[in-house]
Amino acid sequence: MTSWFPTPSEGPGPFYRRLADAIEQAIGDGTLPPDSKLPPQRDLAFDLKVTIGTIGRAYAMLRERGLVAGEVGRGTYVLGHSQAAPGATVDTFSANLQGTRLAEVPADKLRFDTTAAPEVGQAAVMGELFASVARDHPQEIASYSRRTPDLWLEAGASWLGRGDFRPKPEDIVPTQGVLAGSLAVVLALVTPGERVVVEALTYSQFARSTRLLGRRTVIVETDEHGMVPEDFERVCAQQHPKLAFLMPAAHNPTLSILSEARRRAIAEIARRHEVWLIEDDLYGAMSGDALPRIAEFAPERTFVAGGLSKAVAAGLRGAWVACPAHYAQRVRTTHKMMTGGLSFILAEAGARLVVSGEAKEIERRCRAEVSRREALARAVFEGYDFASHPHVPFFWLKLPSPWLSGTFKTAALREGAIIDDEDEFKADRMERTFHRARVAFSSGSLDEIRTGFTILRRLLDSGVAGYDAEI
Repeated sequence: MTSWFPTPSEGPGPFYRRLADAIEQAIGDGTLPPDSKLPPQRDLAFDLKVTIGTIGRAYAMLRERGLVAGEVGRGTYVLGHSQAAPGATVDTFSANLQGTRLAEVPADKLRFDTTAAPEVGQAAVMGELFASVARDHPQEIASYSRRTPDLWLEAGASWLGRGDFRPKPEDIVPTQGVLAGSLAVVLALVTPGERVVVEALTYSQFARSTRLLGRRTVIVETDEHGMVPEDFERVCAQQHPKLAFLMPAAHNPTLSILSEARRRAIAEIARRHEVWLIEDDLYGAMSGDALPRIAEFAPERTFVAGGLSKAVAAGLRGAWVACPAHYAQRVRTTHKMMTGGLSFILAEAGARLVVSGEAKEIERRCRAEVSRREALARAVFEGYDFASHPHVPFFWLKLPSPWLSGTFKTAALREGAIIDDEDEFKADRMERTFHRARVAFSSGSLDEIRTGFTILRRLLDSGVAGYDAEI
């Protein structure tokens, strides 16, 4: 425990804010380096002669700024992603948007925080593909892309189509990734100040980006089966949101799969309250979800977003949005205004991969590789509680008592493995604690994955006492 003691400045403004500013300054000038433990709230309240509630508000503000993490029972620790030199100013804007992930990933750490497609020989395919695109389209390579070839639309309709869901090419918008496509939908349909519904645990970069665009986010509750329709109804009735974002197939990070009954219910609630829907299907292709899309129940208000990053190659940035009839041009315009436009060589290469069938072949190899790694995870972590899927490159680990999510992440980092704690997926502040961590396993070789799994298993077996003994 650190012996450092904060000295809030005198002046206007509430005490808790001045206290938070003093702690932020200490983090920025190196007085409180990464992994430092802040004084317990009760002790600090006694020493400063204020209420524990005042200290709690200051610590909460620091957490909102992305500077600290912690949970009841373990304490509050300075996050390591700032890495500010003595005298430097902490960039709280960037830290708050970044969440709990490291700004710079150390080269000597094993990465279990990325779910990009595993390496299965894509580079050789891409090299030949880029060469052919450059050879066939020298003018387009040299200039800006000012048109959307039919091939790009056909590729998107093919990639997003599954089961009875078959979007029309004219309703497809090619995008620079699923996030960019989803945000283009938000910009097209939601005005600043209006509300967007997100799940309690979600792809938090969407929630952060939505707030950065001036839209407000509201949380709907989830359970082990996904979004709870009754709570979605409550939020719609009370908050009057304009749009909702959800992941029905292989939800990130919980891996829940929304039942057909819930998909129908959510579609009907959205129709009744005139709420637009974004159905993020990024993991749907990998999971092989066979249930009807929400878009099949509410085609007039559902946008389906999907892409190649998890199943083929994240570096291509290839993705598409299937829009309700007559909305593709609006989304295409907002996407271009937001991103500056598509890269011709990337969009053309991605489309050729899909239309030729090569993308499906790479996906098949990726699914097989992920399946081998998921089987290894089940073997190494036998006896522990976690959710996994044979073709999705992460698992959602329940931490045994007394481990807490942020503490386990810090311990894993010190042992050489980078994982995601549950805070990375919280759309906003909340009282609920899950005591879980997400462990991804698509990066690196199988031997590196085995090494990292062994590190994490050893931490789980040794418990917090073993971790405490080393710090």
